[in-house]
Amino acid sequence: MAVQKQSLILDIEDKPALGTGLFLSLQHVFAMFGATILVPILLGLPVSVALLASGVGTIIYQIATKAKVPVYLGSSFAYIAAMQIAIEQMGGDISAAQTGIVLVGLTYILIAGLVKVIGTRWIDHLLPPIVIGPMIMVIGLGLAGNAVQNAGFVADSDWRNIIIAISTFLITAFINTKAKGFFKIIPFLTGIIAGYLIAVVLGIVDFNPVLEAKWLAFPEIYLPFENSTFNSYHFYFGPETWAILPIVLVTIAEHIGDHTVLGKIVDRPFLKKPGLSRTLIGDGAATAVSAFFGGPANTTYGENTGVIGMTRVASVSVIRNAAFIAIGLSFLGKFTALISTIPNAVLGGMSILLYGVIASNGLKVMIEDKVDFNQSRNLIIASSMLVVGLGGAVLDFAGIVTLSGTALSAITGVILNQILPREEPFEAEI
Repeated sequence: MAVQKQSLILDIEDKPALGTGLFLSLQHVFAMFGATILVPILLGLPVSVALLASGVGTIIYQIATKAKVPVYLGSSFAYIAAMQIAIEQMGGDISAAQTGIVLVGLTYILIAGLVKVIGTRWIDHLLPPIVIGPMIMVIGLGLAGNAVQNAGFVADSDWRNIIIAISTFLITAFINTKAKGFFKIIPFLTGIIAGYLIAVVLGIVDFNPVLEAKWLAFPEIYLPFENSTFNSYHFYFGPETWAILPIVLVTIAEHIGDHTVLGKIVDRPFLKKPGLSRTLIGDGAATAVSAFFGGPANTTYGENTGVIGMTRVASVSVIRNAAFIAIGLSFLGKFTALISTIPNAVLGGMSILLYGVIASNGLKVMIEDKVDFNQSRNLIIASSMLVVGLGGAVLDFAGIVTLSGTALSAITGVILNQILPREEPFEAEI
């Protein structure tokens, strides 16, 4: 028997009353908040810029899709490892990572053009689950060492950091598995708040940045050209930059998946109307603008889909107002300074769960597609990608382009999937 879908309380074109709309918009902001601020904190980027880019990016997306899709954009986890490496190799300079993410956004727009002209079948051929799954696993597992170090699970660590990290991890995990209602949608935010309060009790938090901060402050924008007002950098097109680009293969697959699931919830074929080309342009333009400001890549989120599924409110007006709220928060100096005081132990405990979930999602992709590991080609593709991605492999093309980590793993998977012969399904003899 078919399951009857619940009707929406507010459809895409509906505009709720002011008070109701404000409350619903705040729900979207809180649902996205934990993930959106966690990425810049892990990368050492200003939280204020991430909030600004989140709001501005969402508005750009709504313009590109003609306000037909209830999507809120936040910071992408997929690029954390590549951006961290690029920043470290540049001695703390974000120019390589910034340029790479701008190019990612432009690549989205280029692929949107190809989709408009020749359709989407080539994407499925290039990126089947046997390639996408290991790529996602490499992204998550590649960050495992940073999570453990931040959590304090190292020699001669302060016992308080370990308690904070374990508490943050367990609280987030239990909320994610046992919570009901809206708390089920915001496990990261709830875990961060709980871990932060424990850190305050244990005397880890330094409130001096909050006391010194202004109530109103312009977001700490990093522009990629010389300017006397802002901290700014030039575009940089070295190997650290180009190594970020192959991750586009992962995030485009995620983009398609998110819009497919959201379409089922609200009973709208978003990949056909307004169309994948428009959603890709919106996501890509938002990402390029975010990086131009010095922020992380933007992306759609499962949290956004979860809120709509739970509240049955798909109003684009609510999403747009949530974007304006995020922009407003980015100008509150005391607020963004408070976020900057979150201890590493809280982030470490959260990251152990987060990065593990990212890696497990790679397994989930392959399980849902019923990838047959009795076939040697599938086993070779997955194992090669994992070893190359996690083993520190580096491929240097005469110092012009250097590929490593996730980027090299992605290219390995794509090439092997194209050249290895396909096999007949294995059947055991009786």
